Amino acid sequence: MISSLPRRLLAEFLGTALLVAVVVGSGIAAQQLSPDDVGLQLLENSMATVFGLAALILMFGPVSGAHFNPVVSLADWFLGRKAGKGLSLAEVGAYAVVQIAGGIGGAVLANLMFDLDAVTISTKDRATSGHLLAEIVATAGLVALIFALVRSNRGALAAPAVGGYIGAAYWFTSSTSFANPAVTIGRIFSDTFAGIAPSSVAPFILAQLVGLVLGVLLILALYPGVGDKADDVVVRPG
Repeated sequence: MISSLPRRLLAEFLGTALLVAVVVGSGIAAQQLSPDDVGLQLLENSMATVFGLAALILMFGPVSGAHFNPVVSLADWFLGRKAGKGLSLAEVGAYAVVQIAGGIGGAVLANLMFDLDAVTISTKDRATSGHLLAEIVATAGLVALIFALVRSNRGALAAPAVGGYIGAAYWFTSSTSFANPAVTIGRIFSDTFAGIAPSSVAPFILAQLVGLVLGVLLILALYPGVGDKADDVVVRPG
């Protein structure tokens, strides 16, 4: 049984908000705890994100599928559309709206928890060619991982696997693996370690969309019939 749309949208809003609060909040904490060691800051930030994301997937997955990411929602629609599975295109739009709103809200929450101004626009420019290539790679890998797990009936492993992948991608990509338009937009609103300047956002999202296309092509090549499992992304709703 699939949850009602309002329940799913609430779960997506809260899940994305808490994910960005984890990313931004742990970035602020890392900056304060290790002001002279950027490598240690990244380690602290990435470890918090690994555990936080895994916990959030377990918490909200049974309600909404724990997408927290418009790219995942769009892939779910595209892969499932012929089989009549997964999200409808209208639901993708609704998911994206609440995911983006949640991302912004999560950044504001993190700022307030550390006694900063509620909104501080980031000045951290990230849109280099290396960063954009990294976002393509990170997003393609994320999409392929999620749908490979579902197609092979290992969706129950999504929490540790997705958390682990994002944690690894913090380190093997130069962009630190945003791989998520909603998180990217949310991180505009915190001028801290985890922020991104508004001028970098459009190129990042474009790169993420390219990664989405590549990830979908890869999963179709490796796992034919993946669309039949689109209802199960990430954890079967119920």
